[in-house]
Amino acid sequence: VQLQASGGGWVQAGGSLRLSCAASGRTFNSGPMGWFRQAPGKEREFVAALGRWSAGPYYGDSVKGRFTISRDYAKNAVYLEMNSLKPEDTAVYYCAARDGRVIVSAMHRAEVYDYWGQGTLVTVSS
Repeated sequence: VQLQASGGGWVQAGGSLRLSCAASGRTFNSGPMGWFRQAPGKEREFVAALGRWSAGPYYGDSVKGRFTISRDYAKNAVYLEMNSLKPEDTAVYYCAARDGRVIVSAMHRAEVYDYWGQGTLVTVSS
């Protein structure tokens, strides 16, 4: 199973980026897919997650109103549209996927996800 994240890069504050994550080797039709990020010297932080059957979307407090998560079930992919980017959004962004459903109150927890992508770096300059 592979999760291939792409779309990171450098952008000025206030700009936008769109991250993509394509899954291969397994189809994630029932479980959630999400995004986490980790900045240098900081712990991994939940960004957003989206399941099926009205499970989400859910966002971390620091990105609410600026980021939008979406999924294409036909393509087995998850996306993260990031707007109004701030320097504090600078981090390596990881996509994650889980086999099977999970209670919605746990979708922000990294340990419930079974598979992780390699990460894509987002740098926001002031």
